[in-house]
Amino acid sequence: MKLFLSTVLAVCVTSSAWAAEYEIDPSHSSVGFKVKHLAISSVPGKFAEFKGTFSFDPENVEASKADASITATSIDTGDKKRDDHLRGGDFLDTTAHPTISFKSSKVEKLSDSEFKAHGDLSIHGVTKPVVLDVTFGGAVKDPWGKERAAFVATTKINRKDFGLTWSKVLETGGLVVGDDVAITLEVEGVKKA
Repeated sequence: MKLFLSTVLAVCVTSSAWAAEYEIDPSHSSVGFKVKHLAISSVPGKFAEFKGTFSFDPENVEASKADASITATSIDTGDKKRDDHLRGGDFLDTTAHPTISFKSSKVEKLSDSEFKAHGDLSIHGVTKPVVLDVTFGGAVKDPWGKERAAFVATTKINRKDFGLTWSKVLETGGLVVGDDVAITLEVEGVKKA
C-alpha cells in the first residue's frame, strides 16, 4: 500500500510540476501581421511593444489560459508615413484606443502539440471572438535555470469587423488596403518564480 501511495504521489507531483504560469518574454517573441496592398501583394508589419501571461500544463491543455496586451502605437511596417496613418483616426486611432488585447476563454486540444485557443480580441474599442490555431514548440530549461515554453499562433481577422474601414477602391475594383489581416504570434514565455 505504501508503495502504491508513493507512486501516486510521485505522479501527481510530476504532473503538477508542469502546470505553470509564464510571462511572455518580448525579446524572444513577436507579434506580426500581413495585409494585402492593391490586391496584388502583402505588406508585413509588427508591433514592437507587448506583454502578457499564459498558463500551460501539457497534461491538462484545456485548463490553459492567456492574457496579453499590445501597445497600438508600436505598430511598425517599415514606413514612417504609413505607420503614422495607421496610428491615426482612419485606422487604429491610438490616442483614443492605445491598447489591443486578447483574453482566452477556452482551449481545445487537437493533438499533443496542436490546439485551438478561443478568446476575445479587442481592437479600436471593438471586442470580437477569435480562434487562434496554436502549435506548441516545446518546453526547456535555459542555461540560466529558467523554465521556458514556446508557441506559434495564427489567425485571420477582417479589419472591418473592428471598425477599421478606411480604404480606396481601385479602377479594377480591388482595394488599396485588403480587408483580411493574417496574424502570426511567436510567443516564448518564462515560468514565473
